[in-house]
Amino acid sequence: MPEATQIPRQSLHDALTPSLRGMILGGELKPGAKIPERQLCERFGVSRTPLREALKVLAAEGLIELLPQRGAIVAQISAEDIEELFPIMAALEALAGELACERATDADIARIRALHDQMMESYRIDDEDNYLRLNRLVHEAIFDIARNDTLAAMYQQILMRIHAHRFIVRKSEANWKSAVEEHEQIMEALAARDKRRLSRLLRKHVTGTTARIARESVERAEAKP
Repeated sequence: MPEATQIPRQSLHDALTPSLRGMILGGELKPGAKIPERQLCERFGVSRTPLREALKVLAAEGLIELLPQRGAIVAQISAEDIEELFPIMAALEALAGELACERATDADIARIRALHDQMMESYRIDDEDNYLRLNRLVHEAIFDIARNDTLAAMYQQILMRIHAHRFIVRKSEANWKSAVEEHEQIMEALAARDKRRLSRLLRKHVTGTTARIARESVERAEAKP
């Protein structure tokens, strides 16, 4: 067990919250899984009070559910959630793409190109976890260079609710190849500052992800005994 880090008591739950959030978004705590409070207290060297305060924050973000008399579980995404959230995500990404083309500097595009190239290398060596991590960074970087704080905040709010599910819905070889080809086109459109094309490609890319997650979520549910 990692050695506990000493944190000032008044900021314990503030320090715990990003660690727990990272465990969920990184797939360590899976959707539907019960939050192991005792083990987490031991891991971080804290009592249950700051842990539960941190869990309340994550519940407000939609990452976990607090169940009376049963503790907390990692939130699961439903078919209804997918139908509601992904069209909004697609619209946000499309707008971010347009703004990014208008506002990006050469240095901005070079930064995204570097992330894109690392992501492609992860694809070539079949490192899906690192691919997903870099994929998120690429999309976040597009929002960064769009330079619209409200748009970025809306994106992050929705992203936190859906991102963990990308780690449990693994890409088939065909789907992964298709996603990579789409990202190559996205990068080309951004480099050319073709805002209409980039907007269209980002919307299509997110819509394809919606269909894949919805289909495979249903398949997992049907496979349960």
